[in-house]
Amino acid sequence: MFEIALLLTAAFVAGALNAVAGGGSFLTLPALVFTGVPPVVANATGTVALLPGYMAGAWGFREDTAPPPGLSMRLLVVLSLIGGAAGAALLLVTPDATFRRVVPWLLLAATALFAFGPQLRRLLAGGKPSTAKATAGVLAVAAYGGYFNGGLGILLLALFGLLGQTNLNAMNGLKNWVSALLTAIAVAIYAAGGLVLWREALLMMVAATLGGYGGARVARRIPAPWLRWGIVATGLVMAGLFFWRQ
Repeated sequence: MFEIALLLTAAFVAGALNAVAGGGSFLTLPALVFTGVPPVVANATGTVALLPGYMAGAWGFREDTAPPPGLSMRLLVVLSLIGGAAGAALLLVTPDATFRRVVPWLLLAATALFAFGPQLRRLLAGGKPSTAKATAGVLAVAAYGGYFNGGLGILLLALFGLLGQTNLNAMNGLKNWVSALLTAIAVAIYAAGGLVLWREALLMMVAATLGGYGGARVARRIPAPWLRWGIVATGLVMAGLFFWRQ
């Protein structure tokens, strides 16, 4: 009973965080691992739980969504699906022992991206549009998202800034669409590979959706810097715990 309560709480808070600032994976992955789920299965199951939030966010920004310079919307969809599938396929062949060693480093990298995301976006903004650069960038980030979801939103926003996208609403809409697409294809591959614990995934999916709808109202009252650094602290603590458990 305690394990179910832990998973529901983690998913609810993760849904609220993703609706406001991102960082939900910092909670869902560790919660599943700490209840005894193998790391690779935990990563896949937690990603399934957060998929509805991406889809809802994409729908909410549907009127603002526009592709970055150098890409058409059709090409962006294809690249997102190919990259997400490649990352998910890589996860399928990653042994649990290897992924367990990699997870804390991935959490640290995602935490750093989250902490310095605004500076990174400003640094990379205004790049010259290039179809080749845009194609390579979307494929790489989508593959990362299909393998490990943490910090995906920050990476996508930084990429769109690099490609010359300047409208923040368009960037957020695009971020949600690409996240939804690559996560959907990744979830299909996880499921085909038998990596998803469906009972836990469905319970967490409901909690994450409720968290995204209701919890975000509470989270929005928290000053943005406090929220950001609270999520960074959470990521650092979770990475530290994974290092300690190795």
